[in-house]
Order: sequence, then C-alpha cells, then structure tokens
Amino acid sequence: MQKQIALVPGDGIGPDIVRETVQVLKAVGKRFHHTFDFVECLAGGVAIDARGEPLPAATLEACKAADAVLLGAVGGPKWDALGGNQRPEKALLGLRSGLGLFCNLRPAVLFPQLRKACPLRPDIIGDGLDLMVVRELTGGIYFGERGRNAAGDAAFDTMSYSVPEIERIARMGFEIARKRNRRLCSVDKHNILETSRLWRETVNRLSKDYTNVALTHMYVDNAAMQLVRNPHQFDVIVTENMFGDILSDEASMITGSIGMLPSASLRLDNFGMYEPIHGSAPDIAGKDIANPIATILSAAMMLRYTFAMEAEAQAVERAVSRVLDDGLRTADIAAPGEPKVGTKAMGAAITAAVAG
Repeated sequence: MQKQIALVPGDGIGPDIVRETVQVLKAVGKRFHHTFDFVECLAGGVAIDARGEPLPAATLEACKAADAVLLGAVGGPKWDALGGNQRPEKALLGLRSGLGLFCNLRPAVLFPQLRKACPLRPDIIGDGLDLMVVRELTGGIYFGERGRNAAGDAAFDTMSYSVPEIERIARMGFEIARKRNRRLCSVDKHNILETSRLWRETVNRLSKDYTNVALTHMYVDNAAMQLVRNPHQFDVIVTENMFGDILSDEASMITGSIGMLPSASLRLDNFGMYEPIHGSAPDIAGKDIANPIATILSAAMMLRYTFAMEAEAQAVERAVSRVLDDGLRTADIAAPGEPKVGTKAMGAAITAAVAG
C-alpha cells in the first residue's frame, strides 16, 4: 500500500522528533511492504520567518492533498510579541479548521516501566492508567467572535455551539467508548453555561442510540479534581474545546511525562493530523535531548485510525515498550541516577525494534 504523508516539523524540537519518526515509518514500510512518501511543509514560526505568515496557502494545500499529516510542534518565545493572528499557534487553528478536523483524541496511558515517574500515590495509580479524552476541536470559545472595545481596556471572547457540532463529537465519543470499556463521561458546565445545557441535552438524546454504553455527566471543575483523586473512574471523556484542552493536559501529566503522549485530530472520513501533545521546547532544540516517543506513538495512531493498519500500529507500540523494557530513557523520563540517551539513540532503538 502506498500513502503520502505531509510532514510539518514546525519549530523548536519539531524537526528533531519528526526526523526520528520518519525513520520508524520507513521501517514499518519495509517490514510490512508499504510505501510512505513524505512531503515536507512549513508552518508556525519558521513559516513566519520564511513566508511572513504562520500557515502559507501552499502548506494547507499540500496537507489537503496528502493521506495524513504528521506535525512536530509550533511556537516559541521568539514570536511572543506578535499579534494573535500572526502567532505561530495560529497555524494549528488554521490546519484544524482548513482540514475539517473536529475531533481530537488524546490517550493518557501510564507505561508500567515509568510508574515511578507518576506524581500520584501508588494507591491511586493501582494497576495503571488508561483513559481517552475526546475533545471537540473546531468550535467553542477558541473559534468564536473576539475583540476589544475602542479604548482597549475591555475584551470579549464568545463560546458558541450548534447541535450538529455537538452531535458529531458526541457520536465519536460513544463509538470510541463502545470499542473500549463502554463507559463515557460527558464533561460540561451545565449549571452555568447555556452552551453546556445544549451540550447535555444533545448528548442525552444521542445516548438512546448507544444503550450498551454507560453515560455519566460531570461538571468540568469536578472532573479536574477527580482526574487526580480517582482517575480509574474514567474510561472515555468527551467534552468541548477549551475544557478538553485543559483536561487532556492534566490527564497527560498524571502519567508522568508529557513527552510520552500522542494525539490525533480527525474528521469524519478518518483523515487525520497527528502530533505529540508537548510543546516546541526551543531551549533544547537541536541538542539531541528531546524525547521522540510521543511523536512516534502519534505515527502509530496514524497507522491505526487513518490507514487502518492495526498490525503495523501494534508493532510500533510494542517496539516502544521493548525499548523501555531495555532501560533506555531520555532525560525527561529518566529517574535520578539512571543513564540517559539522546533523541537519535532513542529513535534508532525504536526503529531497530520495529524492523525486528
């Protein structure tokens, strides 16, 4: 099978971690007799420097023409003084909306080899953590009307959701829950926000189509507390854009390392953009320090969700687990006194494990 992947390395450590992931994908292709063609594109701060805008039209068109998109990271203090529409992060919003990516999947999994890195008490961790946050990605306050008054001393941001927007993300949550442990928690602020009242009404109505999935509701502030108090109560969480942004970051941190966790942004036909959830870390860019595992696992999600290559996805995930079993650790996941390997060594080890 032949697939074209648009590469958007971006800023900071993005090129470092995307480079290692490409090697892993090449090993997958060789082992399973696939051909992956890569097209590199500019976005983020590097695009601002080279083209004067965070998301050049050519990048969006190349991503639309590809079968999937693999993104490294965007942003950095170099561009902090720019206005909102010119900041590197605007590229992410443009890609999500331009590609129709309405659903963000963020798994939060505690690797057994990294239990010591988890900040929660052992009695809370139990036998491990494995939950999925399903976040609506193209609506809500991030995409609503915004502005300031003429004097510049007051500002506003608008949260808005329609029934179709809620329906499609809720159905995604139900479908994913049905394939896991059949438990879905819908998170909102029903007691305060009108959008949340519409959200809950819509989710409750759709639940009649998924009688084999146990649906619960939780206010977002309580959900934030429960994630650290009793994370085992969650299997799949579905929520709106801003709540999902916050809760998925929190869920990732309780696993011990944000450098380990992937994400997928999907549309209805399973086309997706895949990226690690961590930032661009410009302070360690090019220094062979960054952990490439989150990006490599994002590629595994690409194989699973967009290319329907389950065996190939599992091969990548097993390779990561095997390398961790062998004791390899980048700086962010190494315990005190443990030896550390760099980005290239970690990538090479996982590539070799995939190749068999």
